Amino acid sequence: MIDAGVAAGHPATTAAGIEILAAGGTAADAAVAAALASCVAETVMTGLLGGGHAIYFDAASGRARNLDCFVAVPGLGAEPRVADLVHLDVPFGAELVHYAGGPASCGVPGLPAGLVALWAAHGRLPWPRVVEPALRLAETGVELPPAHAACLAMLAPVMTMDEGARIYAPGGRLLEAGDRLEQPGLAAALGLLADDPASVYRGSIGARLLALCAERGGLLTQTDLDAYEAVWSDPIELPYLDGLRFLTRGGLSGMPDSVARLPRLAPLDERERVLALVDVLEGASAGGGDTTNLAVVDPDGSACVVTSSLGLGSGDFVPGLDLHLNSMLGEADLIRSRLEPGTRMESMMAPTLALDDDGLALAAGAAGGTRLRSALLLVLAGVLDEGLPAEDAVARPRFHPAPDVVNAEPGVDESALAALEERGRTVRRWPAQHHYFGGVSLVSRSGAAGDPRRNGAAAGLR
Repeated sequence: MIDAGVAAGHPATTAAGIEILAAGGTAADAAVAAALASCVAETVMTGLLGGGHAIYFDAASGRARNLDCFVAVPGLGAEPRVADLVHLDVPFGAELVHYAGGPASCGVPGLPAGLVALWAAHGRLPWPRVVEPALRLAETGVELPPAHAACLAMLAPVMTMDEGARIYAPGGRLLEAGDRLEQPGLAAALGLLADDPASVYRGSIGARLLALCAERGGLLTQTDLDAYEAVWSDPIELPYLDGLRFLTRGGLSGMPDSVARLPRLAPLDERERVLALVDVLEGASAGGGDTTNLAVVDPDGSACVVTSSLGLGSGDFVPGLDLHLNSMLGEADLIRSRLEPGTRMESMMAPTLALDDDGLALAAGAAGGTRLRSALLLVLAGVLDEGLPAEDAVARPRFHPAPDVVNAEPGVDESALAALEERGRTVRRWPAQHHYFGGVSLVSRSGAAGDPRRNGAAAGLR
């Protein structure tokens, strides 16, 4: 059995989950508390007005369910019109990514509905108690870790638009690592949410969001908010190795095809491992918005994984509440067909469980846009096939094959990279670990780990 624990993208996020587990909460309670805390501590990665996907495993019944709380396309009940987007080119690591934001890039938020649905179906503690850790964080502020500061510096043109300048560049100076991130409006927003779990859709938060969109040309309508529902479904089951199976989701995640093609890695040397995995991971493009992930296992053996995102964020904030609007309609990697109001947008998110004859072996997920699948599969295979401890698998140097270049962190086998170059591939050798290569969080039989590329953290329940 897996020891109870939490892994997430910020120490404060992890601490919120552990606090709720220690108070007797379930994996769902702890995951909701941690996700809300991430909406305070990790606002360069996610936010309450974003969307996500989750998976929940109930140990008593042995049943797992996916939860789709990703954003929906807005515009229900309104005359169709072309979205007026704000276009920017943002340096994402070594890549220059075209970005579109502004109020009209905001899809219907799904994360609040998803967190309430998780709690309602599998929670044990009162809703206000689950919100409490995030509310305290919003009241006191939280330290900005180095990886988050680096991401903020990269996204400064977006994050310092509108009210963001007050939050992320107080006094005209962009926050740096170790500075305190102060978002007092979030305390007000979370207070409203604690009092009314539906406040984003049929309460005061929703009213302020709609007023902002009406003033600045956004597409959201009250009909959009009224119609939104988080949707439960059965996960996709994928056989892996001997007796193992993954429970995950399909869509743009690419997991079903990729898992089917994964070779057995344990017998391979490092050069062979890299070359084999590059072949499997080929085909994902570069770019994508910022995301975060968390994984929880409770003392009963139940588990929950939540992945959430704002995209890059629209650059607009709800007045008085410090809530950043999502920018999913501006995420080109997610738009594969005509956007019809009321339909769910596509997503690359892949919260994943691994089970065997003895039960739950691992609960994991990743952030990283189009690098999400690479990061997650490298770690899952490292733990389950190669037998690495969770912390080692997450920290191991990563590589990601984009269409025009294979990106590699320091420490990836040089002979493998040279062989790729001999095949005509361009290899970009990054000077250090970077959040470009995703952020994995997992709790497993070999331990729990948060990703150092995102200043992630993991802790067990004592």
